Amino acid sequence: AKPYAFLDDAPVEERRTQAVVSRRWLDPETAADIGKLDPEAIERVRDEAWPEVRTADELHDALVTIGYVTEAEMVTNRHAVNGWLGLAEKLAVAGRATRLTLASGRLWIALERLPEFRAVFPESPLEPALQLPLHLTNESVEAEQALVELVRSRLEGLGPVTAGRLCEELALPAAPVDQALLTLESEGFVMRGQFTEAACRDLFEEWCERRLLARINRYTVKRLRKEIEPVSSADFMRFLLDWQGVLPEERGEGADYLKIIIEQLAGFEAPASAWESDILPARLNDYAPDWLDTLCLSGRSLWARLTPSSGKSQRRSGPVKNTPIALFGRRQFAYWQRLVAGQVASGDTLSSNAESVADHLREHGASFADELQTAAGGLRTQLEQALAELVGAGRVTSDSFSGLRLLLTPSNRRQPLSGGRRRGRTGSLSLEDTGRWTLLNKAQPAESDAESKPGWFGSAFSEDTVTEIATDLLSRYGVVFRTLLERESRLLPPWRDLLRVYRRMEARGELRGGRFVNGFTGEQYALPEAVTSLREVRKQAKNGVALAVSGADPLNLVGIITPGKKVPALASNRILYRDGEPIATKLGDDVAFLVSLSESEQWDARNKLLKTSLAPRLRVYLGQR
Repeated sequence: AKPYAFLDDAPVEERRTQAVVSRRWLDPETAADIGKLDPEAIERVRDEAWPEVRTADELHDALVTIGYVTEAEMVTNRHAVNGWLGLAEKLAVAGRATRLTLASGRLWIALERLPEFRAVFPESPLEPALQLPLHLTNESVEAEQALVELVRSRLEGLGPVTAGRLCEELALPAAPVDQALLTLESEGFVMRGQFTEAACRDLFEEWCERRLLARINRYTVKRLRKEIEPVSSADFMRFLLDWQGVLPEERGEGADYLKIIIEQLAGFEAPASAWESDILPARLNDYAPDWLDTLCLSGRSLWARLTPSSGKSQRRSGPVKNTPIALFGRRQFAYWQRLVAGQVASGDTLSSNAESVADHLREHGASFADELQTAAGGLRTQLEQALAELVGAGRVTSDSFSGLRLLLTPSNRRQPLSGGRRRGRTGSLSLEDTGRWTLLNKAQPAESDAESKPGWFGSAFSEDTVTEIATDLLSRYGVVFRTLLERESRLLPPWRDLLRVYRRMEARGELRGGRFVNGFTGEQYALPEAVTSLREVRKQAKNGVALAVSGADPLNLVGIITPGKKVPALASNRILYRDGEPIATKLGDDVAFLVSLSESEQWDARNKLLKTSLAPRLRVYLGQR
């Protein structure tokens, strides 16, 4: 098919307007929140747009093209030390140009534009008076349309300009000039916003011809990209360890800080047991499971399985410790769930008890364990098995993370013995502590942009959904490129969809595009604060401190970002980083050293890989490790 076969039915000028990558000018109310254009780029485009004149003929062409030149611009011109006044006088003598006298001063105009000026300024004197050629004498133009054309021409040579300046030059009130600008805006010829530093600071409106604005934006993006010096993969890993708060000095504590961590890791699926054994304790000092329960019970966070299960393997066993579970902020879950809406597990069949519990939840909504017990067959063990199936299939969640803990805990470890608590048996787990159970809605069809927002390139997801997911990935990594996302859920929108969002965000100044990490092809995008942090990491001296992370952690990027063989994403596996480079791994019970280490360094590395500490309450379902 021809390229034009895919154009929408919008007017051509509207399509051209949409094609301009816009940074500050589409929504004046939010302009202050978006990165401004480069002042040097604005001045460069102004220089390029303003005519370069060396002869009288070139000055005549300039007057025809840009509508008029003020007397001040004739005397002092950016492209001519001695101005253009001498050349203008030659044109006046030849009858090719004249001076129009207005209340604000005099304008030099070409003979060819005289009918338009006469329509707008019928009484203003000319010096010298010009004799119009026959083909111009019979030309009739309305004053309103004439002003539109004069403003159009003038904008082609100025770059960003205020309506007030045009009013001053033309000695006209604001109303007709504003109307002319609005007409040009409706045609897609001109765009408005706050482009210069002064406009951003003092919050006044400017106008700029669309083509010039696109060029300013290109120059701005090009300069920003040149400022970036890419870092090595090791430095990038140092940055990620800092960005995700894994470094000891960056760790926080408390439920509020945990909420920040959950929102940063939203949608990342890890083995169920890894969250409280490794991932969260790696980012929080003295992690306490009560913090997570508090967030879930308050409705600020929740847990769920996103990817559909394989079906038969989950039917009888329910969730196991390696079942992929993700954590979310409440708002985030709404659009992450859209990625799986309408999908069902391959061969996903449930037992009759599990189907009965699902039917009850579908009919009655969120329910407590006591309310579900009858639906499951009357026995507590039957209810637990049914809930385990539903969790493993990604069909339900509970108000508290205790619901997942319960299902991951062997029955012989849930209750303290009748004679009182034994050493190491702290706390108990029971269905009564799990709060309500809720059916996750996955029956709705996946979003189609063709239905919700035409023009989003036929994506399977709406623009809003892809934008939110793309933003979460930026929050997680600071810098995003295709290779980095290999550990992410297979439900992610295609990279091409994410790329469209990132390009738009770069055009609006919300993030930076360029080459941030060496050794990886394709486009890379980063938050401005991440670019600053990358620079700082590159300058920092290496301290030789080793840090271990779980194989299930998002920072298990061995074989993806750093060289080497990939480490399976299991909670039992661990990686030891030193200055951003993996130096040792633990796969199951086997420790392997990836670089040459002394005996003392090997002993220290082995200890760091093997040593883990758990809160007493977590040992009930995670066991001693």
